[in-house]
Amino acid sequence: MSLVLEQETPPLHADVTGAMRVGHTRVLLETVIRAFQDGASPESIVQRYSTLSLSDVYNTIGYYLRHQDAVETYLKQREQLAEVVQQRLASVQPDLSSIRRRLLAQRNH
Repeated sequence: MSLVLEQETPPLHADVTGAMRVGHTRVLLETVIRAFQDGASPESIVQRYSTLSLSDVYNTIGYYLRHQDAVETYLKQREQLAEVVQQRLASVQPDLSSIRRRLLAQRNH
């Protein structure tokens, strides 16, 4: 009996916004990679995100380890995009700190 080696495609797909998702889920690539970088095992990542399969998490981590520079570049781009979105939201939303103070003051009386 011989083992047939197959080349596997990483279980990643881009959604309509360009965000990379893992497997057939909505879990973001950065979610899995950051959890792994924080010391989470693939098994604990699957426990946190039950829509993920264990094999997809292992394959995603393997892909990251083989293509670390490219994935880190993607993660930095996603962080920059998040900062831009956060700045846009902050510029159009009113300062809510005064409302929060008033609500806390009312609650304390």
